[in-house]
Amino acid sequence: MRQQILKGITMLMLVVAVAFMTAVASANGQSSRTVIATVPFEFKVGDKALPAGDYTVSTISASSSALAIRNQDSNRAAIRLAIPIQVRKASDKGKLVFHRYGQNYFLSEVWSGGESTGRQLLKSKQERTMESQLAAISSKSELAVNNYETIEIVAMVR
Repeated sequence: MRQQILKGITMLMLVVAVAFMTAVASANGQSSRTVIATVPFEFKVGDKALPAGDYTVSTISASSSALAIRNQDSNRAAIRLAIPIQVRKASDKGKLVFHRYGQNYFLSEVWSGGESTGRQLLKSKQERTMESQLAAISSKSELAVNNYETIEIVAMVR
């Protein structure tokens, strides 16, 4: 009798743990949908340079914090950790967001259409350095204005 009660409690705890883990993954907005976009310029993911071309971006697994960015033609890929970010109003279109510093482009955010939660890639050391150098330039300077830009590319979601 005592053994059956312990088995029942153990099973109940297991079910609650699985339900909790599923809820946490859903709450973090970790969509497993694939974002597809054509990027018309060379860009960096972390320290890895990727050529212009057609790309797929997806999470490694449904509960993963890592994104896989893969060139559809050359099959070159990069993997980078990303954190969930939110907006108040979801866009109906997917998009990739890049930061441009001079001639250097860095993938910054990935958004699936129809969702208020996206993924923000962790900045590389090189991007943080460029960001610091730009901040040191006077904000009124024309040089500062011409050296930074946020670029959004519309993406399909599969």
